[in-house]
Amino acid sequence: MSHPPVPEFDIIFAGGGTTACVAAGRLAACDSSLKILILEAGPHTLNKAAHVQPYLYPSNISPTSNAFTFNVANPSPSLNGRAPVVSCGHCVGGGSSVNLMAYTRAPASDFDDWGMDGWESKNLIPLMKKLETYEVHPNRSTHGYDGPIKVSSGGCKLGPCEEFIHVGKAYHKRQYSDDTNDLETCNKYSPWEKYIDGTTGRRSDAAHHYVYNQAHNPNLQVWAGKRVKRVIFEDKRAIGVEFTSDPVTCPDADSSYSTLRASKLVIVSGGAFGSPTILERSGIGARAVLQRCSVEQLVELPGVGENFQDHNGLIIPYFAADGAITMDSLWRGEENAVQGSLAEWESNGKSLIAQNGSDAIIKWRPDDNELKAMGPAFEARWEEFFKHRPDKAVALFAMFSGCFGRAVYDLPPRKYLGACYFTLYPTSVGSVHIKLGDNGKEALDITTGYLDDPSDIIPLNFAYKKMREIFRRMPSYRGEASASHPRFPEGSAAACGEASGPVDLNAPDIIYTAEDDEAIDNFHRATAQSTWHSLGTCAMKQEADQGVVDARLNVYGVTNLKVADMSIVPLNVGTNTNSIALLIGEKTAAIIAEDLGIDCTECPSWWRNAPAGLSNVSSG
Repeated sequence: MSHPPVPEFDIIFAGGGTTACVAAGRLAACDSSLKILILEAGPHTLNKAAHVQPYLYPSNISPTSNAFTFNVANPSPSLNGRAPVVSCGHCVGGGSSVNLMAYTRAPASDFDDWGMDGWESKNLIPLMKKLETYEVHPNRSTHGYDGPIKVSSGGCKLGPCEEFIHVGKAYHKRQYSDDTNDLETCNKYSPWEKYIDGTTGRRSDAAHHYVYNQAHNPNLQVWAGKRVKRVIFEDKRAIGVEFTSDPVTCPDADSSYSTLRASKLVIVSGGAFGSPTILERSGIGARAVLQRCSVEQLVELPGVGENFQDHNGLIIPYFAADGAITMDSLWRGEENAVQGSLAEWESNGKSLIAQNGSDAIIKWRPDDNELKAMGPAFEARWEEFFKHRPDKAVALFAMFSGCFGRAVYDLPPRKYLGACYFTLYPTSVGSVHIKLGDNGKEALDITTGYLDDPSDIIPLNFAYKKMREIFRRMPSYRGEASASHPRFPEGSAAACGEASGPVDLNAPDIIYTAEDDEAIDNFHRATAQSTWHSLGTCAMKQEADQGVVDARLNVYGVTNLKVADMSIVPLNVGTNTNSIALLIGEKTAAIIAEDLGIDCTECPSWWRNAPAGLSNVSSG
């Protein structure tokens, strides 16, 4: 479809991820006369199976996916010289269109810790409620029941996940809660809810529920395959953007640059990797970074690209009993399994099609015995950050009925259990900047900082041991898939392998030697990865504290330019970050509505469940 004959837009979003879709969609629903354009480098996701059938999410994060960008960071001594791959969504809807659909929310104190006016938890909770329809439990005070994004338990229950919760309560000696997403509860086992519509069984994402459902409004436009190079200024006032066709999404398109004007506002929404680099190409950033890429400086803002943060973890495969209900046959694409489940899903929205593979989670804090076992290397971090913040978890433990990704690429086709764990507040930070590659072309200069601080690897090492003890007590356990576990010394009592069944609930724990501990440490340095939760590179802080935007998301030193996405988050958050990206979208819409004098307190009811259409999308 050709571009609409609109010479100028009111608002241009440079990036079409989760936050941009929420903010643009909310504003358009409040005032359909606003001419809003979203420029997204990746492809459209409208009604594509990979983005609406929940079980297919592993295909989005595979190396062959065009809906993901796989950024290679600088090699790191802390990772045994490895160059980690840090990925991000590359499509309309961003992470909400490709992620695991895991519904978690940060504790209220995370927002209060930011110290930014208007972003305190008391001011954000109404927006958290506004964006969701919480289909799990009625009448919960911190949840919403009339919003665009549906939250449910998915299309069916998974028995191994129930085993995980049972063993967690009995052996791990933690209590159970049916809701650990009330903004304060943690360290209890609970179900793991999902961004899945409980009626239709479809993924509940920002693209379909904020933008594609407004196809009747020609003033809300989404152009896919368009990569923004830079913001255009008159003096220091943002007036538009320069963009080109994305070579991945549109390999045969014209690569020349075009410009578009924005009469009211430009919003950079390219994520933790895209937003700082758009600013730097626009002349906003540290002088040294800009000079090495021959970019004329407009504003000295040294915080651009700094403060990169993420969560670190991995998924470890275990063998499952033949009778266990897992996702493996569907993830392998076995036709009989897929077709049977697909028929049920198309009929009633149920079956494993409407599953992501995990129904069980704990936001874990160590008890006194576990702290002692973790040793002195974590003690200072615990005392300084966690001890007096009982709502902040150290790590997330979860159980998958099935295993996917590189952990099972070379394993035989059978049934698996996946032990998932990742840390929530690692100390280490990194950076994201532009640079010139060896070929003279622009590239990304990413330093992740993963595991640079000695305290960051300690929870991972402990999590491996504790999760192994929980798994080996589950009825569905049949041993470790040793090729994807630490390489323990020959003859070690910790050696991995197949098993005929679980150990007794009261069996003694495995004893690890110093050599075993070294094997676990090396394993994590060789394999720990991003959890796709990158944030912080255009931090919302005071400018003197390396801030990039103020509390109203305005970029320091210029006018008519905001940043809105996960890059603005100043401190790490104890959650899968989709909930934060959605929230920032709602807050962005509220801020812009105030700026423009628009009443955005209520939106027409039709848009929440309107069918997705085609008239507002364009690509190529």
